[in-house]
Amino acid sequence: MRGATTSTNLVPGGSGEGPPGTTRSYMSHPREDAHDPHGPAHRLEEELSEAPQTRDPAAGDPIRVLIVDDHALFRRGLEMVLDDEDGVEVVGQCGDGEEAVEQVGDLVPDVVLMDIRMPRRGGIEACTAIKDQVPSVKIVMLTISDEEEDLFEAIKAGATGYLLKDVSIDEVADVVRAVHDGQSFISPSMASKLITEFAAMAKRGDERQQQVPAPKLTDREMEVLRLVARGLGNREIAKELFISENTVKNHIRNILEKLQLHSRMEAVVYAVREKLLEIS
Repeated sequence: MRGATTSTNLVPGGSGEGPPGTTRSYMSHPREDAHDPHGPAHRLEEELSEAPQTRDPAAGDPIRVLIVDDHALFRRGLEMVLDDEDGVEVVGQCGDGEEAVEQVGDLVPDVVLMDIRMPRRGGIEACTAIKDQVPSVKIVMLTISDEEEDLFEAIKAGATGYLLKDVSIDEVADVVRAVHDGQSFISPSMASKLITEFAAMAKRGDERQQQVPAPKLTDREMEVLRLVARGLGNREIAKELFISENTVKNHIRNILEKLQLHSRMEAVVYAVREKLLEIS
């Protein structure tokens, strides 16, 4: 990921209309019953038109993005920028967390870009509700809040990214692609605060361990967790352990289920707390 800049222009001008959608039609061979509104050809045509369209990642389907922010001008500017990116499609906008929770089931986005401070329902509360509905969705907090408490609560709620709004506009699309591929991102200024908290958690590890016994992980899962905590991606972990990327994904899924966590980032917090990773 490119380093963050101090650019604050997240509401660019211009227009960025995406390419028009494509439609499919079914053409039957001329038959005696082709014009019969109740004939086989008509019924087959109806079935095809009503069949749900499934997304095929192998076919290069775009990453579906939902933008959630209470500032309409900001939402529109971000939509124009993202729609101009290859492989990214903005499927909806919401003005608050309540609206996002209501729409996420129908829109089924891959990535949600969401502010924290919003009316009716804030971003952190909405993050928890959205993850309950669509566990596979990746949520990135895009906010002006540099409060440590907001960062930690966002991670607990299942966010896989935390970016401040002074991030370079070009970097937002990079982050969308990266989190969709399973990575986590935090603005540099917030990352230092997170590391400080990690160190404090490590010191409190013994006390917490006595209160709540750590779930039992297999030796291989422990190896994978340590490598995740070191910041390695799935491909690097696979090379390190001489296993396939799919096997790595299965191990990470099992780890998160056993530890009752939502993201790799939370897994890193757990690894530090349990002293699986030393931070000076």
